[in-house]
Amino acid sequence: MQNQLILLGTKGCHLCDDAEQLLQALNLPYAYMDILDDEKLLQHYEISIPVLLYSHDEQANALFWPFDTEKISGWLTSHS
Repeated sequence: MQNQLILLGTKGCHLCDDAEQLLQALNLPYAYMDILDDEKLLQHYEISIPVLLYSHDEQANALFWPFDTEKISGWLTSHS
């Protein structure tokens, strides 16, 4: 099974909106998870969003903001 790209963020976060625009510009499929819906995610990522993950429970596979399309592409290449 292939890992799914997950964007962690929350409503009203302009940086999260920027991260979504980057993923859309790269035409990458992703799931959006609001950290306010999960206490564990909120505790881990409250001051770090937006964050890209391959899975929500593997912090080692996280890409933390700030990132751009070039950093996203390099991160994806290093995890393929």
